[in-house]
Amino acid sequence: MCSLLTWIFHPVVDTISRADYGVGGSKVSIRNWIKFFVHTLIIGGLAATIVGFFVRWDELLPLIQEGGWKNIISILAWHLFVGFTFSAVSQMGYFAYLTIHQFGLSMFRSFWNSVQFLLIAFVLFDLVYFRFQAFADPGDSLLPYIGLAGLVLLIGLVVAYFKAKQSTSSVFISALFFMVVVTTIEWIPVLQTNDTKWLYIMLFTLVPCNAFQLLALPKYSQGVIRNAKNGA
Repeated sequence: MCSLLTWIFHPVVDTISRADYGVGGSKVSIRNWIKFFVHTLIIGGLAATIVGFFVRWDELLPLIQEGGWKNIISILAWHLFVGFTFSAVSQMGYFAYLTIHQFGLSMFRSFWNSVQFLLIAFVLFDLVYFRFQAFADPGDSLLPYIGLAGLVLLIGLVVAYFKAKQSTSSVFISALFFMVVVTTIEWIPVLQTNDTKWLYIMLFTLVPCNAFQLLALPKYSQGVIRNAKNGA
């Protein structure tokens, strides 16, 4: 079983180990990568369940009043499963970005931050303009669309700020790119349907998963260094 997990996770771990993205070039062991995967999975499941409970409160309240606890539990269990799925999407996005980041550094070198900044601006514009063109009815205000893009940007700025404090200021744009651009790409299935409830359920599941991966991965890699020093 151990050898099977090693074979499955080795390409992922090898890429992460070589990615100089706030990790400091240190290696992540198979064991730590599996822990990292499971912890992110749990965060996604819990986030979707909690957010789904509040977002769908108007649907759940009649069931609570009627004592339909079986239906309530089944709905929350469904959200838990969906959260696990969203978490897996988040982790694939993070792994993809680590690869893209290395490719971008190799191709654009010192211009990579500028390229990322332009892509951030384009994605935010896309979130406002193209969604407004696709879903707005005549006479609808542009403000809700601006507000949604502004929320994504605000969350990205906060997470990028803490990432820069954790590492160096040079990773701020990369962290912002991940939180804005990659999160939006992961969010596309719901953005295309424009279902308001699922729009927020998926967003507030992806955000904690992505923020956790961005901020916590160095701690998992540091555990490998400590074990090596202790002769483990």
